Amino acid sequence: MLTFHKTSNFYESGYNEAIGEKAFLQVKQECDSGEIGYYTLPTTSLNIVKELEQYTKTNKSLIEAKNIVVIGIGGSSLGAKAIDSLLCHKRDNGKRIIFFENSDPIDIRTKLHDLVKNNTAIILISKSGGTIETISTFKTIVSHLCIDFNSIDASRVVAITDPDSILSKFAKEYGIKEFNMPSNVGGRFSVLSAVGIVPLFLAGYDTKALLQGADEFIQSFFNRSQDHILQKAYYHFANKDSKPINIIFSYSNSLENLSKWFVQLWGESLGKIDKNGNSVGLTPIGLTGSVDQHSFLQLIIEGPKDKTVTFINIDDFEEDIQIPELSLKHIEKTDYINGNSFNTLINAQCDATMQSLIDSGVPSDKISLSVASEQNAGSIIAYFEVLTSLVGAMLEVNTYDQPGVELGKNILVKKFQS
Repeated sequence: MLTFHKTSNFYESGYNEAIGEKAFLQVKQECDSGEIGYYTLPTTSLNIVKELEQYTKTNKSLIEAKNIVVIGIGGSSLGAKAIDSLLCHKRDNGKRIIFFENSDPIDIRTKLHDLVKNNTAIILISKSGGTIETISTFKTIVSHLCIDFNSIDASRVVAITDPDSILSKFAKEYGIKEFNMPSNVGGRFSVLSAVGIVPLFLAGYDTKALLQGADEFIQSFFNRSQDHILQKAYYHFANKDSKPINIIFSYSNSLENLSKWFVQLWGESLGKIDKNGNSVGLTPIGLTGSVDQHSFLQLIIEGPKDKTVTFINIDDFEEDIQIPELSLKHIEKTDYINGNSFNTLINAQCDATMQSLIDSGVPSDKISLSVASEQNAGSIIAYFEVLTSLVGAMLEVNTYDQPGVELGKNILVKKFQS
């Protein structure tokens, strides 16, 4: 479960109920009309799980692969990577997901080194099928593994794309298993579609529990059991000019990629031109505790008061590593911590840092995951998606497009075609 620690300087700061209700009704209309599809992915994607269960009964090369290669960029990889990072330490089946996201030649060469065809499944993700970085990397992996699409090798590949895209036509040409992206779900909101479900299922995660966690949160929101999220969204909206920088401070290395996913979700959804032609937006930053409390924290406390901070921690790491009852000459000053667990230490650091920010007048709150689990991962994904939609509604922007990103893509294409 998730526990929300709501503080007075974040949730009780002049909440405007009329604006909050207007945003709630807009988000509900998006869901009820089917205009925006991520709200219903927790139920519709159960069909993908069932399809995978049936398909892998006959296609053993996919389910038995130890290396699950995901080729995608941005929304095509960040969500699945966030969930895998949170849970991979609990996986004991010898599988791993290898993400090819960047055009960095050193990263590509390093990852290629460990790939063997007979032990690898490849998931190619591109909405249009024409993403330069993604297709170029796919060609490189195909060449490295000597894949022959006219043979059994094609059964090792899964394509996730739009219906009738050029990638879809390629998949049909060679009998490659294909899953489609819902037309009403943008990439950064797509983690609970085939984009995330396929690689996570093949890696052995409980994708039904993941979807259940998301569904329970979304249903509780629409049933008005999560109205605190309206207050938080309003605070971000009302303070968009004075506090435009929003920090996620995650107290676990396993949450670092969740922060990166949030950075894309928040930045790409809210950095827009509003209906009046004004540039608006909120700037997301991801930090990791306790590392960054020894660096960035100084800026937060004594620098410009233009930031809000949301802490995320895991109550029970399910790891009982104790600090030894050991006293060493000249460094005895830290002996007071002896006998405590690192679980206790890192969460105490989180609480102390949060209190220091509150005492310094920095709006801060905290989300606690009871444990790292598929169900909790689904819940926190849904939480941030809904929060983003609410803030976008209040800012009066199109939360779901990304014209600025498309501009860069078009320039890149022209650069190589000229």
